Amino acid sequence: MTGFTIKNLQTEVDDSAPKFGMAPAVEAHFARQDIGAEKMGMSLQRLAPNERMPFGHKHAKQEEVYVVVEGAGRVKVDDEIRDVEQWDAVRVAPDTMRCFEAGPDGLGFIAVGAPFDRENDPELVQGWWSD
Repeated sequence: MTGFTIKNLQTEVDDSAPKFGMAPAVEAHFARQDIGAEKMGMSLQRLAPNERMPFGHKHAKQEEVYVVVEGAGRVKVDDEIRDVEQWDAVRVAPDTMRCFEAGPDGLGFIAVGAPFDRENDPELVQGWWSD
C-alpha cells in the first residue's frame, strides 16, 4: 500500500443517500474506506435548495468540523441557529446536536471527524429541527 490516496469525492465515492431514502434532497459521499483512512473519517454532503437534513445528530466523544464548499444556508447547533456560507468552518464539540439546512442555491460541505466505530456511533434524532 502506498503512503497516499487520491479519489474524486463526487465521481469515485458512492452516494449513500439513495439507499437510506434521502435522495434527491441529500447527497452523502462517505470517503473513509475509499481513501483508506484509518484515524479519520470524511464526507462530501450536499443538500438540494431549501432542503434540511431529515435528522439531527451528535457523537458522544467525537469532535467534527464542517467546511461549506458551495452555496449557503443555516446550521442549528443545540439551540442556536447560525447562517453559513462558502468557506465557513463549523467545529462541533462532542455531545452537541447539529443539523444543516440549505438556502435557495443549495448547500455543499465537507465533514471531517474520527472514524466510525461503536465508540463514535452517532445518535440520530429524526425531525430534530422542525419548524
